[in-house]
Amino acid sequence: MYRVFESLDALVTVVEEARSVPMTANCVVPRGDVLELLDDVREALPGELDDAQDVLDRRDEVISEAEREAEETRSSAVAEAEQLLADARAEAERTIAEAREEAEQTVAHARHEAERAVAEGRRQYTDLTDRARDEADRLAHAGRAAHDRYVVDGQAEQARLVSQTDVVRAAHAEAARIVDAADGEADRLRRECDGYVDAKLAEFEDTLSKALRTVTRGRSQLWRGDSPNGTAAGASLNGRSGTGMDLID
Repeated sequence: MYRVFESLDALVTVVEEARSVPMTANCVVPRGDVLELLDDVREALPGELDDAQDVLDRRDEVISEAEREAEETRSSAVAEAEQLLADARAEAERTIAEAREEAEQTVAHARHEAERAVAEGRRQYTDLTDRARDEADRLAHAGRAAHDRYVVDGQAEQARLVSQTDVVRAAHAEAARIVDAADGEADRLRRECDGYVDAKLAEFEDTLSKALRTVTRGRSQLWRGDSPNGTAAGASLNGRSGTGMDLID
């Protein structure tokens, strides 16, 4: 490049020092010197300029080739994206189907467990109720028997005391005391019977409540999310409330 610049400077000097043509702006330059300097410039120019000119000459062809490769790349990318999208949709549908099947199995198992728990609760309730009724009948019978016995004893004592003039008032008082004691004992036995029955029923109520809470918590965890068609999962099971209370009927 330095040689090019030197040749150009020499060429400018030749033109500046050339003899002017009278009455014009032209000049007379030595042809041989100018051609020699131009040859030096041509030889000194780097080959990259020819390559650049070739590129410029092939500009339209290069652009067309680049556009064709870009179109092929875009088409390939679109096709690959569509294939990936189709594969993703198929995988999603398969996953949803598997999740739905697993959910249905889990719900069916939970429903079976709930029904079994309710049946077991009913059986325990029946057993406890029967035992409590038998115990209540036994205590009531014992209370009535004791009451009757105390009454009979009081009446006998009253009759015995009535026969004695001096102790009539004492006999009445003792008879009344015995009758009151018998009534009090009967009331006590009745209260004990009621307390026993209430305690057994409370134990059964607590057991049944725990079972129902367990079932409700399990079903609520299953129905907490939404189904794929936008309907709440808990609302799709034949109108059940999801609380477990609709299984007791």
